[in-house]
Amino acid sequence: MICTTVREGEECVFMAATGCKYNGGKCEPVVDACEGCNRSKTFETGSYCDASPDPALKWKNGNCNLATHVKTTVEVKTQKINPIKASKRR
Repeated sequence: MICTTVREGEECVFMAATGCKYNGGKCEPVVDACEGCNRSKTFETGSYCDASPDPALKWKNGNCNLATHVKTTVEVKTQKINPIKASKRR
């Protein structure tokens, strides 16, 4: 349904005929860690996330899994191989 509380005119899964069903009856504004994310939009009532009604919960245990501005790096751990054992495996 279309949001009628803080993100007026936007499609929202938490809206019902009786109003917003989310905890507290409205979405929470973005936190400082969300600055630069492509999912945050500015409305008349403030900046809100398109993907999450409470962005602070997404950042509670580390990086937000929906953040577009955070780059994750994977460490490749190289292990030293003993040349004697390697020759025996062939």
